[in-house]
Amino acid sequence: MTRTERDPVTIKVIRRMAARGEPFACLTCYDATTARWLERAGVHVLLVGDTAAEVILGFKRTIDMPLEIAISLTAAVKRGAPNTLVMADMPFMSYQADEAEAIRNAGRFMTQGLADVVKIEADASFAPLVAKMTRAGVPVCAHVGSKPQQAGVTGGYTGAGRTDEAAAQILHDAHTLEQAGAVMLLVEAVPAPLAQRLVAASKVPVIGIGAGESTHGQVLVLQDLMGMTDTPPVFATPMAQLGRVIEETAA
Repeated sequence: MTRTERDPVTIKVIRRMAARGEPFACLTCYDATTARWLERAGVHVLLVGDTAAEVILGFKRTIDMPLEIAISLTAAVKRGAPNTLVMADMPFMSYQADEAEAIRNAGRFMTQGLADVVKIEADASFAPLVAKMTRAGVPVCAHVGSKPQQAGVTGGYTGAGRTDEAAAQILHDAHTLEQAGAVMLLVEAVPAPLAQRLVAASKVPVIGIGAGESTHGQVLVLQDLMGMTDTPPVFATPMAQLGRVIEETAA
């Protein structure tokens, strides 16, 4: 097997890894060239996140991510990394307003965008939508905990699950969405003990971001990891300084 070849990473593979306690890696990605190198590096899951609104398109908010561009970027990543599990982040208002529209948009991510999984920010009230998406053949990752698309409601990006009541609600959300058919969970910005309880209570793979080390997989924004972000979050330690390399090379 050459460096550019590997067996496809599927939901079934990720489930087996989680069951064995074998961690898997997840990074955001937004283009075919980077996807190709990340697949060669062995990254298991690539998330085409709505963070592309900020790091690719230059917006100040993730909610400004256009649906059409999100679909195109997802397809680009899958073409660059055909043997990697590619997860599409459904943008703000592409699934919240109407269930039929949400299912059609999710279907577009699967067909036009070549996605293997779609991710939606959800609580227990989204369980009927997750069930309908699942029935339609769309694998769903349910994003619980802190929800960046709701930053306008909370007054900014905040942590979640800091009180007993809030923690209980997140556990309830995760359980309900899993029961509705979610094939994966993503939990963001919650205390590590809460993430550990969520993993213990779940039968599907759990990805964490800013949620401690107990989750089956961890996801980071690639630009944060590579040192291309001026102010990365506290949980993302840059492993390289590509921003400086680009600056020095171009100077």
